[in-house]
Amino acid sequence: MVDDAGDTVRLAAPARRVVSLNPVITELVFALGAGGRLVGRTDACDYPAAALRLPSVGGWLPPNAEAVAASSPDLAIVYQGPTTAAAARRLRALGIAVLALRTDHLADVSRLARLLGPVLGAARAGDSLASAYDAALDTLRRAATPGPAPAVVLLAWDQPLIVLGAGSFASELVELAGARNAFGDLPAPSAPVTLGAMPTGFAARPEWQVLRAVREHRLLGLTESPYTRPSPRAPAAIAALRRRLDAALHPTPLQEVPQ
Repeated sequence: MVDDAGDTVRLAAPARRVVSLNPVITELVFALGAGGRLVGRTDACDYPAAALRLPSVGGWLPPNAEAVAASSPDLAIVYQGPTTAAAARRLRALGIAVLALRTDHLADVSRLARLLGPVLGAARAGDSLASAYDAALDTLRRAATPGPAPAVVLLAWDQPLIVLGAGSFASELVELAGARNAFGDLPAPSAPVTLGAMPTGFAARPEWQVLRAVREHRLLGLTESPYTRPSPRAPAAIAALRRRLDAALHPTPLQEVPQ
């Protein structure tokens, strides 16, 4: 197969000892029913609960090549990017096959399910998961409410103030939930903006009360893992967010907006 770095990876048989160096991949391997083939994961791989029972090899950006090699894997799967390139080269030099895969968008879930299925001896499971996932997203698109979408700001960080742009999977997720990213004209995944200083607890600051969303407490915290990385749970997360957005924009009497 050819990975997202353009490298050709050859395996004589489906991998039996896999180290996942990306929480998206770890979740996807379990979703394919191949969690038993994992012999290592990163500190960030926290879903499903079974992943936490695997030995950790440390961080994932960048990964520790020596810690990975100590697990004696026949395959290591890394995020494709400049922060993992050196570790990938080191692992290949040690005779370990490496797949470098990008996991930046909702479409990557089904794409990688189909790619990893044969690699893990789960080709039918990969095709099935991908088909069900794509169908669920299509259903959500068709169920979109007609009319103008409410504008939302996706705040990623407060010091400095950083928002998420169209290049972020979270922007895709929010728009499928029926909203419009106010910074969707930014092609990058994230970017700093100059809206003024915004210290922690910004919503309580008087200068931010000029924003109707702040005054009316229309602030949603999307800290759960389905909102921080693409995963097979994305359709359910989108449906839940659509309900939360509707509750925030059209609260019933005495109803509190979920935080």
